[in-house]
Amino acid sequence: MTGGRDRDAAGRPRQARPRDALGRPLPYGAVGVEPVPEEALPPREALDLARSLVREGRPFAAHEVLEARWKAGPEEERDLWQGLAQICVGLTHAARGNTTGAVRLLERGVDRLEEYAAGHEAPYQLDLAAIAVRVRERARELARGGPAR
Repeated sequence: MTGGRDRDAAGRPRQARPRDALGRPLPYGAVGVEPVPEEALPPREALDLARSLVREGRPFAAHEVLEARWKAGPEEERDLWQGLAQICVGLTHAARGNTTGAVRLLERGVDRLEEYAAGHEAPYQLDLAAIAVRVRERARELARGGPAR
C-alpha cells in the first residue's frame, strides 16, 4: 500500500493505479486497460466515448467520462449526466455479478433521466424515452435472474 492518495504534479488527486475493464484496481505495475480522460469532454464527445466504452464492455470507464461531464456541466443538465452515469454504474454492477446493486442503480439512473426529460427538450440527439424503456427492460431482466452481460 502507498502512503496516501495518488496525486499529479500539481497535487491534484489522480488515479495512478491500473484498473481492469470493470474498474477494479489492479496492483501497481500490473497492466490494466487504457485510462479515460479525467477532464470533462465536450458533451457530444463525452456521449460518443461513453457509448463506445459500454460497447467495449467498459461501463465503469463510461461512468467516469459521464461523471466528469456532469460535474463540469451546467446545473440544468445535472440530472441528465448523473442519470447516464448511474446507468453505467448499474451496468458495472451487473457485469461484476451484483444484481441487487445493478437493478437499483439502473432504476435510479432512469428516474433521473425521466425527471430531466419532464422539463427539458432532449439534448444532443438523445432519445431519452427509448433509453428509459431499454434500461428498465434490462433492470427487470436482471431482477428475474437474467444474464449479467
